[in-house]
Amino acid sequence: MSEDSPHSQGPRPPVWNRRPALPPAAAPSPRPAPPPAATATRIPDNVPFLVRPSVLRRALVFVPLVVALLFVIGCPAALTLTADGPEHTSGDIVLLVAGMSCLVVTFGTALALHLIAHTAGGPILGVSPAGVWVRRVGLRRSVTWLPWEQVAEIHRGRRLLEKVVSVRPRTGERHTATLTFADRSEDEILAALREFSGGRAQLRF
Repeated sequence: MSEDSPHSQGPRPPVWNRRPALPPAAAPSPRPAPPPAATATRIPDNVPFLVRPSVLRRALVFVPLVVALLFVIGCPAALTLTADGPEHTSGDIVLLVAGMSCLVVTFGTALALHLIAHTAGGPILGVSPAGVWVRRVGLRRSVTWLPWEQVAEIHRGRRLLEKVVSVRPRTGERHTATLTFADRSEDEILAALREFSGGRAQLRF
């Protein structure tokens, strides 16, 4: 009489001939998020490539504009108030001098504030292998640091009298820095952006 039970399925294969059990498939790890943008009050001085505002270049453009505007306003007023005629008196000369003095003070103050707002506060652009720094100019200054993983596009454009370079992050508003009124040439700035970006951002220039 056989010792095998009626429900026996026959001899089992040896251990070495069995198919090994496969471990459960591991779930794909989520892609790490790029580091977020950071803000500061000033671009660090140890950034490999720094762009600073040029007071001289900006003054060479805006001072003649202010002088020309004063000339355009002052000459017609001077001709009108100093023309010969019975209705003109010596008080017209006083009025002309007082009016022109007010215009000079007003336009001079506006020009000084413009130069201070756009040239004070340190560098306006910093470029490194890790990312790019952009300083917002104006009376309310702020600095934004964007790692290259956060930069979607950098392109060259124009804003009124100046050429600018715009850095557009993947999220948020774009940041701009001047090319016309900088202490480095346009070619130097664009070459540094091309070199340090390493193909990680779309360049349009």
